[in-house]
Amino acid sequence: MTAELLQAEVAKIPFWYHRMDLGDGIITPGKADTKWGQTGDTIGMPASLAGKTVLDIGAWDGFYSFEAERRGARRVLATDQFAWATEQAKAGFTLARRALKSRVEDMNVDVMDLSPERVGVHDLVLFLGVLYHMRHPMLALEKVASVTAEQLIIETHVDMLDVTRPAMAFYPGTELSGDATNWCGPNAPMVLAMLHVAGFKKAVVHAGPFVLPGTTRMMFHAWK
Repeated sequence: MTAELLQAEVAKIPFWYHRMDLGDGIITPGKADTKWGQTGDTIGMPASLAGKTVLDIGAWDGFYSFEAERRGARRVLATDQFAWATEQAKAGFTLARRALKSRVEDMNVDVMDLSPERVGVHDLVLFLGVLYHMRHPMLALEKVASVTAEQLIIETHVDMLDVTRPAMAFYPGTELSGDATNWCGPNAPMVLAMLHVAGFKKAVVHAGPFVLPGTTRMMFHAWK
């Protein structure tokens, strides 16, 4: 694909979430890096993933999936359902994979349908920007834990940060950013407690909170 053709294909896609370098100076017009810097280092992705398998839950355009591959992962599986509801919605991921000549695999699957039988068990699991969209966050983390062999990296909206005990806000309507798909805002102790209950032996705050327009974000790491 020539640079001119690739640029034209990028322009046809109505919405990009991730800002990605596809080569030949072509950068997708995503908005994600306007938060705090969209890089693998920001979330604490290991510098080398040589020999590892990686599962990216809620991959959307696939930035972190492709970054894991670039860091040497022997297999990467990108999954989504909400952002891949149609082939048109998935077009950014599909185009980026083709442009990058990537071997990243993909599967349309809901978080609640994750299981070792469905997606396998992976050394590193990425669960970025998904937890607060879960109506049943504890159950969601149990599903995620079941497919994690070693390490989990979570990025999520948080709330109730002035409460020292595990606590979580519930948004039954559009209270958070006017978005009805935002369901919960756990505080840091709540995320850490849920991770321990889900079966992780160690869980820590990696970064944050980052206060952004309409949302506050934190990152967590957990190990089996």
